[in-house]
Amino acid sequence: MVHARKTQKTMIRLENIYKRYRKHAAVSDLSLNVKSGEIYGFLGPNGAGKTTTIRMIAGALAPSSGKIFLGGHNLAQKPRQAKSILGYIPDRPFLYEKLSGQEFLIFTADLYRVPKEQANKRSQELLELFELFDWRDELIENYSHGMKQRLIMSGALLPRPRILVVDEPMVGLDPRGAKLVMDIFRSLSRNDGVAIFISTHTMSLASRLCDRIGIIQNGCLISEGTEQELRQRAGAGSADLEDLFLELTASEEIGAPR
Repeated sequence: MVHARKTQKTMIRLENIYKRYRKHAAVSDLSLNVKSGEIYGFLGPNGAGKTTTIRMIAGALAPSSGKIFLGGHNLAQKPRQAKSILGYIPDRPFLYEKLSGQEFLIFTADLYRVPKEQANKRSQELLELFELFDWRDELIENYSHGMKQRLIMSGALLPRPRILVVDEPMVGLDPRGAKLVMDIFRSLSRNDGVAIFISTHTMSLASRLCDRIGIIQNGCLISEGTEQELRQRAGAGSADLEDLFLELTASEEIGAPR
């Protein structure tokens, strides 16, 4: 566990979520909670249902049944209120590459109706935070993949969301960029009380960063808790998270759509 969690408001709540494609269930009876100031790691092999779950939380995909609450708002009934407190960082970010980094952030601010003066100040802060300030006037098409990833994170954080949902945050980042992003996520959770939900294949990231971990397999949540709690339930002694993950998922069939 990275830091002691305060007893705070539940910011993400999934209740008995199903997502079906014809006869196949990509996600089955999924229920979980993430509190403010908590970093929740969502692990699973390819085809387990991670990205399907992420897209449902972000409102990009509707569940077949079940309820999703963000900050107490029912996502199906009050989508605008729910999404207004959400920042979403997809695994394959889309950017308007003919804009500069600064222009992209101002465009994002307009979408969230952030007042112009606040948008200018906030965009400068984020460009500096993500070490992109010197590139602010360059077209995004000239950015490296890692720089694009950091820019999309900047955009997600611009409206100061209370919930951050992230799909594979370290894809394309070099070690320096990865450490920078981890430090930013820690600060958001500890200092700002942001609830962070991270789907990742990077076991070292989950082990070092996450307060709790949920493991999904074939659309079902098969285990959940702190790393130590998962280890105790599996009778895995001092096994590291990668070995623990392999042991917990070894007996399950792999191959469902991601």
